Amino acid sequence: RKEYVDLYVNYIFNKSVQKPFENFMQGFLRGCPARNWKMFFPEELQVLLQGHTTFDWHLLEKNVMYGQYKKSDQTIRNFWTVFHELPGEKKKMFLVFLSGSDRISGYNLKHFRFHIEDPEVENPDESSPYVSTCRLILFLPR
Repeated sequence: RKEYVDLYVNYIFNKSVQKPFENFMQGFLRGCPARNWKMFFPEELQVLLQGHTTFDWHLLEKNVMYGQYKKSDQTIRNFWTVFHELPGEKKKMFLVFLSGSDRISGYNLKHFRFHIEDPEVENPDESSPYVSTCRLILFLPR
C-alpha cells in the first residue's frame, strides 16, 4: 500500500504536471533569465515579488506628501491620531483601500509614498474620503 500511495502521489504532484511546468518554466526563463534572479537571496526575492508584510506605520506617516494640506492641519492630525489607534488588521485594510493591496511592493519601505489631498468640495461634511489607487492619492475632505 505504501508503494502504491507513494507512486500515486508522485504521479499527481510531479509526473502529471511535468510537461505543463516545463513549458511554463521555459517561457518564464525566456522573459526573466535565471541569471537575473540569482543575485537575490530567497527572502529578498520573496519581498521583491510579493511585497512587505510587516510595516513601520510611523515611517509611512513620515513619508506622506500633502497637497492643499500642511502636516499641522487639524484634519491631518486627526487622521493620524485615528490611524495609529487602529489595530494592525484595520491598518492593512487601509492599505487595501489606498493601493489595492495589503502589502507594500518594492524592496525598501522608506521609498513608499502616498499623497493626502483635499478634494476641495463645497460641503466636506457630505463627502467621504476616496482614493486614486493608481496614483496613491487619498482625497480627504476637511
